[in-house]
Amino acid sequence: MTLPVLSCSIVLYNNDHEVLSNAIKSVLQCGLVQHLYLIDHSPKPLYSDTFDDKRVHYQFMDTNKGYGAGHNIALHKSIAQKTPYHLVLNPDVHFDSGTLECLMAYLSTHPDVGNIMPKVLYPDGRLQYLCKLLPSPYDWIGRRFNPVKKMVDKRNELFELRFSGYNKIMEVPYLSGCFMLLNMKAIKETGFFDEQIFMYGEETDLCRRLIATGYKTIFFPDATIYHAFEKGSHKSFRLTKIGMQSAVYYFNKWGWFCDKERKRINAKTLSQLAYNR
Repeated sequence: MTLPVLSCSIVLYNNDHEVLSNAIKSVLQCGLVQHLYLIDHSPKPLYSDTFDDKRVHYQFMDTNKGYGAGHNIALHKSIAQKTPYHLVLNPDVHFDSGTLECLMAYLSTHPDVGNIMPKVLYPDGRLQYLCKLLPSPYDWIGRRFNPVKKMVDKRNELFELRFSGYNKIMEVPYLSGCFMLLNMKAIKETGFFDEQIFMYGEETDLCRRLIATGYKTIFFPDATIYHAFEKGSHKSFRLTKIGMQSAVYYFNKWGWFCDKERKRINAKTLSQLAYNR
């Protein structure tokens, strides 16, 4: 079976060169990748030399308009190149040979999938719970500041779909932005990342719009990646502020406490996963 080709983009900002190099190598080891776009938002260029692999396109930006805006530059290029699939990748992700081929084999027979995410592990092999329901204000704001660990753990069991076991293919309404393998036909119908969101929550918004357009957002555990997830927004006041601003924008857009569509989508997800607790 001949698999479709894809492009990829990584948005850079003062990244560790070794970590970033692992991400780049992971992408370029796949022969299906036609283009890798590196969009550099750093104050100073991270690279000065050209890359040996002609598939790499490095672009230093003189301004930082945000994570989604950076990836949108590459998504526009992918559409111009008529590339059928595009991978949005974090610079702190790496994976083994064959990972992209495994995902593309699934996508080639499931044209109704708009976004797919593999199983995500910490570098030490622990599972990251990155499959989620569409968030309520408590999930994004209240949960963060709730000091009662038992309450938070109970909500995480449901919100992060921990009860599912993460061991089967699932249709999940909110998938992490660290690895988004996108169907470009779906993106042309749905639209790009919302550039009013500087960082945090842009993937949630895009997943929701893909679902509204009629596409599926799929968790695929037969493929695995490694993500050095550090929750930067929990360690920096500036990033916390950005996260809060993104949350406010998202809920102003989709609804705070009265959101019938969120309720319907989440109920459908839990029903499909046979949640009955």
